[in-house]
Amino acid sequence: MELDGKVAVVTGGTRGVGAGIARSLARAGAEVLVCARRPPEVPATDTEFVPLDVRDADAVRRLFVDLPRLDVLVNNAGGAPYRRLADAESERHVRVIELNLLAPLAVSLAAYDHLRRAQGSVVMIGSVSGSRPSPGSAAYGAAKAGLENLARSMAVEWAPEVRVNTLVVGMVRTELAHLHYGGEDGVEAVARTVPLGRLAQPADIGAAAVFLASDAAAYITGASLLVHGGGERPAFLDAATANKEP
Repeated sequence: MELDGKVAVVTGGTRGVGAGIARSLARAGAEVLVCARRPPEVPATDTEFVPLDVRDADAVRRLFVDLPRLDVLVNNAGGAPYRRLADAESERHVRVIELNLLAPLAVSLAAYDHLRRAQGSVVMIGSVSGSRPSPGSAAYGAAKAGLENLARSMAVEWAPEVRVNTLVVGMVRTELAHLHYGGEDGVEAVARTVPLGRLAQPADIGAAAVFLASDAAAYITGASLLVHGGGERPAFLDAATANKEP
């Protein structure tokens, strides 16, 4: 299998995209450690869980000091509620940036020595929100833009020992999709805006993470892999009255 004998850490790996990534890495043969603030509601048989708040730098350092080996780090922990900029104090937005940008930096630095010895790989979980306007989650979008840039710089600084890449993720159908898109009708309506006609499944993101972590991507670093089903159909195409098909 692609990752036989490898040891991987997935932050935020207990649900949603993170759980999909953790399962995919395990199926590819890796020994997977998932960390999050709370344990999974349904314990996974193919991964090990360690409680961790990635914003606690001391706890992050202790986690990696105690690890005997690390080959793959997936910085997945993140997210943000819908919150318009003027509807909250700046401290709320700062916390979003801390979780989605500063924490992955701290985790990567704590893991660096292990990854260098193992000639390992870092996979950042970015978002399409980092490359387009993100109303209602502006701080999140700004953090994801910064994360992608951080990964490119990290890839240059840490080469050739450590590869660093970003998965730029589009809309994913997780157990929390209703919070972003509404009920089943809302999810289906949003899916119709995607060229491939559906939202991603966590396993789609997991498969891409396995690729970037594997030897199949041995010459790929500093790259951003779009996993978004073709993106979003430009709104002007539907608004325009010209060039309409009969």
